[in-house]
Amino acid sequence: MATPSGVIGSFAETLRESTREVHDRAHHSRYMNALLDGALTLDGYTLLAAQYFFIYRTLEQASDAMAGDPVGGPFVIDELRRMPALAEDLAFLAGPDWESAIRPAPATERYVERLRAVAFDWPGGYVAHHYTRYLGDLAGGQVVRSLLNRTYGVTGAGARFYDFGRVGSPSAFRKRYRALLDGAGWDPTERERIVAETLLAFELNIAVLADLAETVEEFRAA
Repeated sequence: MATPSGVIGSFAETLRESTREVHDRAHHSRYMNALLDGALTLDGYTLLAAQYFFIYRTLEQASDAMAGDPVGGPFVIDELRRMPALAEDLAFLAGPDWESAIRPAPATERYVERLRAVAFDWPGGYVAHHYTRYLGDLAGGQVVRSLLNRTYGVTGAGARFYDFGRVGSPSAFRKRYRALLDGAGWDPTERERIVAETLLAFELNIAVLADLAETVEEFRAA
């Protein structure tokens, strides 16, 4: 929204406030509640890591496609890439044949389809999904990292996905990321489109967790 002086205000703050409610819903899904309560076996967590593999593989392919774009390119931050860590985690969690053992949930397939539709050639769509996943894992994902250590004794392989040591100080990185959002030069109409896509990205994540909730009883810890 434009201020009285005609200057567009902080887009980072707009995104944060616009997604507050859906962000809270994502963190209080039945699956996440069971996981964070320590009520699932490690295999129950492995299902989530497997879904991340399919999501991040596509998102990071989009990063490769967006690298040379003048608007999307600055958001291609190699220190954030999760695929090497996910591969190491899944080899530990699911065994050496993990690539043939894991399957995407139906909601994950829909999520990947949406990424392919909007994140490879629309910078705003790429940033909407980039923001939703990476900043969420950089912050809230640390709770899951602590859980893996406390509940399952997993500290290295198996929990590398949540190790963002390469980005340095999380608070400094978030400040850097907010500056990228505010400096991208999107007009109010494009900002509205990006907010709408970010909200959809959250809903896609919630749908994945809803699919995983169907497995809670199967993987409930004794």
